[in-house]
This record gives sequence, C-alpha cells and structure tokens, in this order.
Amino acid sequence: MENKGTNSDIAVDISNVTKRYGSFTALKNVSLAIQDNEFFTLLGPSGCGKTTLLRSIAGFEDISEGAIRLYGEDIADLPPNKRPVNTVFQQYALFPHMDVIQNVMFGLLRLGADDATAKARVGEVLELVQLTEFANRLPSQLSGGQQQRVALARALAPNPKVLLLDEPLSALDLKLRQAVRLELQQIQSETGITFIFVTHDQEEALTMSNRIAVISDGKVQQVGSAREIYEAPGNKFVADFIGETNLIDVDVKDVKAGHASCILPSGAAFSCHAADGARKGPGHLSVRPERVAVTTPAKGLLQGTATRAIYLGTDMHIEITLTDGEIVTARIQNSENTHVPNIGETVGLNFEASAARLLVD
Repeated sequence: MENKGTNSDIAVDISNVTKRYGSFTALKNVSLAIQDNEFFTLLGPSGCGKTTLLRSIAGFEDISEGAIRLYGEDIADLPPNKRPVNTVFQQYALFPHMDVIQNVMFGLLRLGADDATAKARVGEVLELVQLTEFANRLPSQLSGGQQQRVALARALAPNPKVLLLDEPLSALDLKLRQAVRLELQQIQSETGITFIFVTHDQEEALTMSNRIAVISDGKVQQVGSAREIYEAPGNKFVADFIGETNLIDVDVKDVKAGHASCILPSGAAFSCHAADGARKGPGHLSVRPERVAVTTPAKGLLQGTATRAIYLGTDMHIEITLTDGEIVTARIQNSENTHVPNIGETVGLNFEASAARLLVD
C-alpha cells in the first residue's frame, strides 16, 4: 500500500524499499510518504519490520532495494551522523557519570557547538521537557520517566528535521506511559519536528498519531488516521490488531460500489460497507464490541446464549455464543440502568449497518 503527498509537504519519502537478511526478507516493497510536521506511527507486532524501517531511515541499516529521501534528498549514501535525524531508543543509554546538562550537551559539543551556544540550547530543551530543576542530577537520581525525557532532550537539542522514536515508552509503567504520551504530543506540536514513532501498543498509536501505518510481515497493511484505521479497517489483520473486534462469518451475495449484501449466521439479510477487494462467497464482518447491543431474542439480528460476563470497571464485556458456535462480545458501559444478562440467558444482538464492515482476509 502506498501513500503519497505533494513533494513540498513530504519529510520522509520511502519508495519501494526492500530489506533482506540473507534468505529472510524483513521489508517487502514498502512505500510511505510521511508529511512535514507530522506525528507518524509505525504500528505492528514484534518482528513485523517496523524497527528495521526506522533503522533504515536513521542509516543504521542499508536497504536492499528502493530509495529513502529526506526532504527530497536521497540519503542512501549518507552515514547516520550526516543525516538530519536523531533517534530515541528503548534503552536511553545515558552516561551515568554525567549530569543531565552534560548528557544533553554531549551531542552538541561533538557537532562543533561552542560551550556558550550549547548551554543556551540545553536550557531551552530542558525547559521544553520540564526538567530544568533536575539539570544537575545524575541519571541514577532520576525516575524512569525523567530519564526518558533526558534522552528526548538530548535528541531534540541539535534541532533535527526528523526525530525517530523506537518504542521509547516500553520500559515505563502504565500510568507513566499515559502521562508521557501527552508530553510527547505537546513537544511535537511545539517544535514542529516530524516525529516517526515505533510501537506495538495500539492505544499509544491511536492516542498520539496524526497518521498510522499498520505493518505486518514486512508489508504495509493500511495507512490512515486513528479514526480511519479503527473505524474502517482494510483487512482482517488490521481489524483484529487494532483494538478489539468481532469477526462474524457471513455469506456475501453481492459487492458493488463499496457496499455488500450478506446473509448473517441467523439467516437475516444485512447490508454494509465493504473494504477494497471484498468479493462474493464466504466473508467476515468486523463489528466492534462497543457497537453491539444486547436485546431480546426476537429483536436481534443474531441470537445466542450469554456464556460469560467480565467486569472491567467502566464497562462489562459480555460473551454470547451464537447458535452456530461463534462467540460475539458486546461491551456494555456500566451505569445504574445497565442490564447485564444472566449466564445461560438467551439474548439477541443488534448492530447498525454503519458499525459493520465486510473485510478481506
């Protein structure tokens, strides 16, 4: 899948990139156009190729085929230290014997900045990442979140055109990750630097990104905004990987102009939007649990038996086993008026046509 913008807007242009390690192909003809001043996320499971792509942009990996351009310049022959990018890694690699100021200044001095200029820039970035009061502390005197912000400040200090972030929040606990997500969004917005963020965490991608590229098995599966990826997945992998979804077996009778006519397991006729490439025959409807309503059997598009209820605080997940043995999950928000079916109770399930999407495998 390729996603192109106008040349003047493109920060990173990845064209037909393939990367091989012997007989193993890590990236398979990947093309992406990442816009200037964009928070762009590469999302996928471990081993899918997202970090290989990030390292190729940084210059730590040579590509086997294709081209990578930064603001129109082919960077294939540029070593990492000559590329206008910086990288924040999973492991922050701070110098333990240097304080925060010295850690952040280190790269600036190596690039030839004089001491006064470097100190002034360090002051700016420490204020940006809210670490001014910790300037004279050693890394061992900082929390994990503070160390992460030092690494970010060090990467931002030289004013890179593009900042690459390789799962930088993976070592933080949940509450801290949630807080740092907001900080990263704010910093990207304030600096105007193009951020390319790698993660396997769907929630991180959905909450932080202008656009997301979902990657699997070295291929780009879909590119779009968080809403586009979640509401209109292009295939089964994207639907199943992004959040939670029900994949309901259907018999597709017709597909025309992006719409499909299907027969549900209950025998009911149903029409909905169809992903590109969907066709007649056996298929799968993707319906998010929060879009499934539990009702009486007579009023449901589908019928089944409530077999499990999972309490999750803000809501309940109800598992319903259909008459054909399929399991569908409904997500019901907790409130005083919420009716939770009893285990063993026969129920009906409803969902709007706008909530369902016929997918390709």
